[in-house]
Amino acid sequence: MLVIRNRTHPCTGPVSRRRFLQAGSLALGGLSLPDVLAGRAASGNTGKDTSVILLFLSGGPSQLETYDLKPDIPRSYRGIYGPIATNVPGITICDRFPLQAKLADKFSLVRSLHHNMDSHSDGSITVLTGRSPQKPDPTSRSKSKHPDFGSVASKVRGMSRHAIPPYVAVPHQLRMTRPGYLGLHHRAFDVGDPSAKNYSPPQWANVSRQSGDTLRNRRPLLEQLDRFHDGEGQRDSLQGTDDFRDLAYRLLTSSKTGRAFDISREDDKLRDRYGRNQWGQGCLMARRLAEAGTSVVTLYLDRLKHLPYIVSNWDDHPGADGRPGHYAQYLSVRMPYLDQCLSALIEDVFDRGLDKRIMVVAVGEFGRTPRISAYDGKDRSGSLAAGLLGADFRWRTEDGPGGRCHELESRVPHRAAVHAAAPAGDHLPPPRDRHRDDPPGFRRSSDRNPG
Repeated sequence: MLVIRNRTHPCTGPVSRRRFLQAGSLALGGLSLPDVLAGRAASGNTGKDTSVILLFLSGGPSQLETYDLKPDIPRSYRGIYGPIATNVPGITICDRFPLQAKLADKFSLVRSLHHNMDSHSDGSITVLTGRSPQKPDPTSRSKSKHPDFGSVASKVRGMSRHAIPPYVAVPHQLRMTRPGYLGLHHRAFDVGDPSAKNYSPPQWANVSRQSGDTLRNRRPLLEQLDRFHDGEGQRDSLQGTDDFRDLAYRLLTSSKTGRAFDISREDDKLRDRYGRNQWGQGCLMARRLAEAGTSVVTLYLDRLKHLPYIVSNWDDHPGADGRPGHYAQYLSVRMPYLDQCLSALIEDVFDRGLDKRIMVVAVGEFGRTPRISAYDGKDRSGSLAAGLLGADFRWRTEDGPGGRCHELESRVPHRAAVHAAAPAGDHLPPPRDRHRDDPPGFRRSSDRNPG
C-alpha cells in the first residue's frame, strides 16, 4: 500500500501519469534526503570514529573582547572588558567567560588566525573551505565554488554503518557554502532548532507519520520508476539513485538514527546546564550526533530566537544600530549564552570520555578592528581573529601579533579555521585521503610551505 496526501492506494499494476509523478516526488522529495544521500555509497570508507564540532560565530566576533584581550596595549586599542585568570597559569580570557576560565586545561587558544577577506560571505568561504574567492564580493552575496570541510569529510568517510549522516548543520547550513564539485549529496543535513517544542528534524517531517511498513511498501512503485528510466535510456544520468534510495531507507528506518536525534532522551539537568535555548540545545544535539558517528557537526551561532537579531548576532559593525552604547550593551547580553553552551559542551565531552574522539572548535569568519568607531561599533577585519580548540589539544596557546596597535595582519602562514585546525590530526581526513576529484590547482595541506 502507498500513502499519498493521507489517501491509501493499491500498488498492483500500471500507474497513471499523475501517480507516476507523485511517486517521483516521493523518491526525490518525500524521503526528504536528496541533497544528503543521493549517490552516497553504503559501503564507503567510514574512517576513524572521530568527529569535529564547529561552533561558527557568524558575524565575526571581536578577538579583543573574547580570547585575545591584550590588556597591556594602549587604552584606545584595548577591549572593553577586562581579563580573567584561567585555571592554567599565565592564560587569561575575557571576564565575561567565567565558566570557560575554569576549563582552560581542556582547550587551546589560537590567537593568530588571519586572511584578507573583509566581507561576511568571502570570510566565511575562506574559513570553511580554506580557499579565498578569486573575486572578492563586498556585498556579502558570494557563494563558494569549492566544498567546505564538512562536505569533504562526507565524501571521504561517507555514512557510518549506523546510518548517521556524516555532515550535519544546526540549525541549517550557511547560504554561502555548498558542496561544489562534490555534488549536492554531500551538503549538510539540516536539523533545525533542537530547542523547539515537540522538536523533530525538518527533513523527517514528510515521513514522521509513516510507519516502517509504509516506507517498505514504497519500494515496488519506485522500482517501476527505475524500469521507466531504463527504458528511456536515462540510466547514466541517474547513476547513484539506487544507493540514495537504499541509504535513505536505512536512515529513515534506523532505530539508532532516531535515538541520536531524540534530544528528549537527555537528562533535564544536563539540558539545563547547556541552556534551554537554540545555542544550548544545538550544542547538546551536536554532542549526541558526534557520539553517534557524525563526522562533522556545524552550529551556526548567529541568532537567539528570544532576542532581537542585532543582539544575538556577532556582526558588531559600526552603524549597525546607531544607538550610543550598543556595542558593550549587546555583547554583554550575548556572551553569557556562548559561555554557558560552550563550557557545557567541553565538560560533557570530557565527562563522557569522548575527548579523544571529538574536537570542538569555536571561531568566526574574521575578527574586528581594535578601535571602536564613532558609531560605537568595530569594523570587520580578516587580518585579526582568534579561536578556541577544545579536545585532546591542551595547555598551550598559539599566539601572534594580531591586534598590534598598527593593526597589521599577523604573520602566520595559515589561513583561518581549516588550517588552524591542523592540530586536529585524525579528527579530519588526512591530505592523502582526499578524493581523486580534487580540481586542478587544488593545494593540499601537505603541499604548503610550513615556513
